[in-house]
Amino acid sequence: MLQRMNLETLEFQTGPDPQNSIVVLHGLGADGNDFVPIARELDLSAVGAVRFVFPHAPVRPVTINGGYRMRAWYDVLGDDITQREDEAGLRASLADVQALLEREAARGIAPGRTVLMGFSQGCAMTLLAGLRAPQRLAGLVGLSGYLPLAATTEAERSAANRDVPLFLAHGRFDPIVPLARGAASRTALAMMGYAIEWHEYPMEHSLCPEEIDDLNRWLLEKLDAAQRSRGVA
Repeated sequence: MLQRMNLETLEFQTGPDPQNSIVVLHGLGADGNDFVPIARELDLSAVGAVRFVFPHAPVRPVTINGGYRMRAWYDVLGDDITQREDEAGLRASLADVQALLEREAARGIAPGRTVLMGFSQGCAMTLLAGLRAPQRLAGLVGLSGYLPLAATTEAERSAANRDVPLFLAHGRFDPIVPLARGAASRTALAMMGYAIEWHEYPMEHSLCPEEIDDLNRWLLEKLDAAQRSRGVA
């Protein structure tokens, strides 16, 4: 049953009648506009038209920023983001992201042709929602983030996405989400049996051209594989 969709979104299509969807979740304090330029750099024409969807996170007070209201998928309670987590906020946004995935399916794009992707807080939400999604997705992309609610992931992950492919990337000099946190998440996910393509880049909390090239290749591989599994030429 389609849930009510709470999130406002931006979107664009690379051509008519898209058969692939990429949902991109932004980081703390940004909005859906943040990754539109990056998406426009990608060349996925080999797998046909793609619909990019860029939701805006809700506006909420963020504790670590003195209660200042900004777009955030969940509250950040302190410097150690893995020890004091806003579980209620995380789970509320999980439901919103799941509703967004269901809307893409209702609009005619099979979940197996949909990639969920996010940066920083958006990466955390991608891993939280994507691993628990009841419909099999084409893949998950986590950039400069970490695995939230790690202690419950094993028990709560869905059967449909127990082997979903993952692309994880991180900056070696990231001062916001240190590389060690991203690497620990990679290790935890690998121990659960996920196939992970891991990349480190000489950058801070950002993206770089090499990362975009690696992501472009991975997206083509996974969306092409999704086409072939459905018998689409």
